[in-house]
Order: sequence, then structure tokens, then C-alpha cells
Amino acid sequence: MSCACGHHHAHAPRVALDGVEIPLTRPLVSLQGRLVCADAAQMMLALGLLPGHAAATRAEPGNLRFDLSQSDDPLVWSLDEIFTGDDTFAAHQARTATSDWGRQSGQIRREFQREHILPRIRPEAPQDLGGIHELLTRAFGSPDQAELVQALRRDGDLALSLVAEARGTIIGHAALSPITAERPALALAPVAVLPQMQGRGIGSALVRAALSAFDDHIVTVAGDPGWYGRFGFRPVDWTAPHAGPCLQAIGPDLPRHLALCHAPAFAR
Repeated sequence: MSCACGHHHAHAPRVALDGVEIPLTRPLVSLQGRLVCADAAQMMLALGLLPGHAAATRAEPGNLRFDLSQSDDPLVWSLDEIFTGDDTFAAHQARTATSDWGRQSGQIRREFQREHILPRIRPEAPQDLGGIHELLTRAFGSPDQAELVQALRRDGDLALSLVAEARGTIIGHAALSPITAERPALALAPVAVLPQMQGRGIGSALVRAALSAFDDHIVTVAGDPGWYGRFGFRPVDWTAPHAGPCLQAIGPDLPRHLALCHAPAFAR
């Protein structure tokens, strides 16, 4: 692939990364199933109460997904929920029990399957783009990083875009983009994890997966040396737009001096 610098650096990853499971010590909780109303009266009750229940559940800090849809049979709803762990699912159950939905819908039949699941790392797919944008906006508190990734993708400058996902829900993301340099080089940015899933090893798993795909490249990052140092990044005194104590690099035979120029999307 020809990168922004005009050189052919073979930026296609050499390692298949599809569906690599992240071994969390505390797995996520998935709830899938149906709500089945016995008659039109129960259906009307559900129609009145479910919007409030859905909004309250999605507002819970431990909820990662709450998808509810009425099937072809108007008496039946399909439900798909994901929570960050057993503790947040228990908190959801306790809140629900005292809510209008919990108090008034007891006669509506539940057919649910609950299980523990682990997130997986894989390259982005077209159906992930909305989830990536939402994740980056939430993780950074603004759409700037989401718009950066959109611009890199539009320019053909996403050498690698990895997602950490749980049954299609995007909970983490890492991007690599080409750098103009005398050596094959890439920029690692951004790296993000949903706020409620941070500190559980997902960001580390994404960084390691990205680095393993390009272990013959120099990879640079501008970030916390204390955090990135664990992966082997070390500070470098190079000429770059983000030069300074936070500029770090990893790769084979790092030179003493190097001039870097990021993909055009970074300047925009």
C-alpha cells in the first residue's frame, strides 16, 4: 500500500487479528430473550412502561447495551442487554425491582438467557463505524478524535483500525496511520476505551494487538510515558509535530534522530 509519504512500506498487517478474545478477570454479563404478553391489555401496559424502563437502563453506568424491539407478533418483544459485570447487573436488577416497570409488569412472561461473555479484538467492519464514532466521542468528551478517525479513513490513511467489541457493541478502539519518515513508521492514535470499561486491560490488549501486527515498523505515540512504557515505548528526541517528553517510539533499531510527518488529517 502507498502511504502518505509516497513510499511503499507494506502497511497491510501480517497477523490475522479477527476475533481474538480478551481474557478479562471479570467477564461481561449478557441477557438475551423475549418478553411475551398474554393479551392486548398486557401489550398496552408494556407499550406504556417500556420506553421509561429502556431510558433508565441505558442511563445506568454499568449498561453497555439495551436493545428492545417488537417482533412481527405485537405481543412479543426481543431484548438484548449487556452489562459491565455481575455487580452492575445486580444493581440493574435492584433498580428495576422498585421501578414502575418492575412493579407493574410482573404478569408479563420473561424468557431470558443470561451468560458471561468476553470482548474480542478484530479489525473494524463497515457496521462498526457508528459505534466507533460514539465510543471516541464518549471517551474523549468531544467529537474531535472521532472526526480524526473519519478523516484518516476517508483519506485512505488507516493502516489498521481495531475494535474491541462485545457482540457488536464497540467498547474500545485503536488506530494506526502512516507517517512520512526515512524508515517504515506508523502513528498509534487514538487509543480509547469506554469510560466504564477502563482499567480492565482492554486498552492494553488493543495496543499489543496493534504492535504485533506491525512489529517490523517503528510505531510512535504521544501519550503518558508511564502507561506506554509498559509496552516497550521509550522517549525519543525526534523532529515531529508532537515533539516533547510525551513523544515515544517502539520498533527495530530506533535511530538517534528521525524527522516525522503525520498523515494530513492530523494537521486538519
